[in-house]
Amino acid sequence: MTQAKRSILVTNDDGITAPGIAHLVEVAKQFGNVVVVAPDSPQSGMGHAVTISKPIRLEKVNEFEGVESYQCSGTPADCVKLAVDQVYHHKPDLILSGINHGSNASINVLYSGTMSAAVEGAIEGIPSIGFSLMDYARNANFLPGIPFITSIVASVIENGLTDGTLLNVNIPVGEAHELKGIKICRQAKAKWDENFEARKDPHGRDYYWMVGNFNDYDHGHDTDLWALKNKYVSIVPTQFDMTAHHMIGHLNTWEF
Repeated sequence: MTQAKRSILVTNDDGITAPGIAHLVEVAKQFGNVVVVAPDSPQSGMGHAVTISKPIRLEKVNEFEGVESYQCSGTPADCVKLAVDQVYHHKPDLILSGINHGSNASINVLYSGTMSAAVEGAIEGIPSIGFSLMDYARNANFLPGIPFITSIVASVIENGLTDGTLLNVNIPVGEAHELKGIKICRQAKAKWDENFEARKDPHGRDYYWMVGNFNDYDHGHDTDLWALKNKYVSIVPTQFDMTAHHMIGHLNTWEF
């Protein structure tokens, strides 16, 4: 397929006006015809939520020069579903999600709207990649990671992805000379240890605010968190099939 005919959907969870998606659009334009369908407001932490209890709005906007773009009132997964059904009326050749402001390494992949958009693409059989930079600031410097993103996109186009899989790519913070390269990793065994602060609103009513720390309990040198701490871009091959295949034989020995 020629570059001119290759169709690329770009989306995110930080919203269509977030700086990260603008950088990803510029990368995508090198590889084909780009369409953007992204949330009209931040949707971080939405996971794979879909909208079923209210209407979803889809509005054409002029956010990126020369790129057909739409803002969506729904979730990142909604954006992909609507793009396939109502914008393309067919499946695009590639889906790129991000660049997220903040890490989606380790267990964060389960909470991430950025990654859920890519997962939705994989469910549809579309090669999909989620990109994240480990910097939550709106003025984060995405430029050092751009060559790696470009190289990864080119490699996926050249080699394809196994059916049912996608790539979770995280980029450490650092200047270009500090980033050492790319590591293919497994997802680290780490989690958020949370608690909830009880507070009062101005009317005296109780509410709760979640606080906590992210803790890495994995001492392996083959994980995404290890790679990121050591200034490597991490790639974790990811799948939406959550079957614990190793448990099937064991469960078959049980008496029910």
